[in-house]
Amino acid sequence: MLLLCGVAAFQTAAVSSFAIDLDESFKENREDEIWLVDFYAPWCGHCKKLEPIWDEVAAEMHTLGSPVKVGKMDATVYAGVASEFGVRGYPTIKLLKGDLAYNYRGPRTKEDIIEFSNRVSGPLVRSLSTQQLFDHWQKRHPVIFVYVGGESPLKEKFFEVASELIVYTYFFSASEDALPQDVSVQELPAVLVFKDGTYYVYDEYEDGDLSSWVNKERFLGYVYIDGFTLYELADTGKLVVVAVIDGKNSSEEHAKLKVITHEVATGYREQFHRDFQFGHIDGADYINSVIMDEVVIPTIVVLNTSNQQYFLPETTIESVDDLIKFINEIIEGVAEAQGGDSFYHRIRRLLYDGKSTILSVFKTSPLLGCFLFGLPLGVISIMCYGIWTADGEYEPEEGELLQSEAIDQGDADASDEEKEEDNAAHHKDDNGLKENTREDKDEELEEKSMVEKKRD
Repeated sequence: MLLLCGVAAFQTAAVSSFAIDLDESFKENREDEIWLVDFYAPWCGHCKKLEPIWDEVAAEMHTLGSPVKVGKMDATVYAGVASEFGVRGYPTIKLLKGDLAYNYRGPRTKEDIIEFSNRVSGPLVRSLSTQQLFDHWQKRHPVIFVYVGGESPLKEKFFEVASELIVYTYFFSASEDALPQDVSVQELPAVLVFKDGTYYVYDEYEDGDLSSWVNKERFLGYVYIDGFTLYELADTGKLVVVAVIDGKNSSEEHAKLKVITHEVATGYREQFHRDFQFGHIDGADYINSVIMDEVVIPTIVVLNTSNQQYFLPETTIESVDDLIKFINEIIEGVAEAQGGDSFYHRIRRLLYDGKSTILSVFKTSPLLGCFLFGLPLGVISIMCYGIWTADGEYEPEEGELLQSEAIDQGDADASDEEKEEDNAAHHKDDNGLKENTREDKDEELEEKSMVEKKRD
């Protein structure tokens, strides 16, 4: 057991040693090297979750002999350097190539990060010189864009788009001879996208701007949808037709709805692909959080990711014709749009997210939920109770006020009477004193007269 622990610790140390810790000198010393850097914050939970994956990425790229160096930087310590590279959140993964910095926006898995590094670190537009090389790349990647022809303004535009969207997909240039024999190009130069077992040619008049067309066509016609994919689909400007099913449910109605959606996506591409993206999602939890409502699965939901609106069919979708009819009702404006991004819906979203967060905390850790929310509520309750029960200035009602004034008036009258009695008593005492003084004087006079008579 100790031996296994020691081996595991050694392997972990060996893996993590390939991810280089970077400091403020990195910006000046990197020169012409290509770097894949994770800008992180020590307190960030997502950063901690990415850390072992990042060490595996560094180890595998070292083993493969990749020219890309893998590093990591504490963006809270070297905030100035991170700010110069445009870091706004954590973790942020960037591939730094010359004066260019490419943001990684895909799933945080080892395979996806390495794929991103290999794609972006190479040429913006790779050359396909033979059909064998073309077949090799097409088998490895489900979607590729190919420019066919010589020098032209379209080629220059193709390279500009590649510099912008290389973070998502591959770009190639090829001669007409290098294309598969079943590919027919009516006019050169041309840009083609190969996906879904076939190819489509860019038409400037029908498809508009090349960058917008590439951004819309970089997804397969039918995709598995999760939170990240839905976020990426928002950039396409398309409405997203989602079959909401339960992947663990093997009943016919769940499988049938998925088949119907896939058939419309592939069989009616020319009719809908410019405005709609098709796919399915496993479970209703994420869709419920998006529309802030409960849906009964299996069902179809059409999302407008640009303004947070959504459409629900009034009847059950049981056939391809039903789904086509529902989509046409959306196009014609007959179907009712629900939700939105108005002030009311933003407030509702805020309350819904708060409620969901609280319920999630109580669901995953009831004790933690009681501590986080019960303790503050208890303190607030005690404070409110203390405020309401505290002694304050008493304000009598009108009847009590009149009664109080009558009592005060009675007391005042009694006080006046007592004062008059006191004054009368004082006056009587003074009179008595005067009379006593007169009697004393009379007695003295009488005594003097008696003495004088005796003398005589």
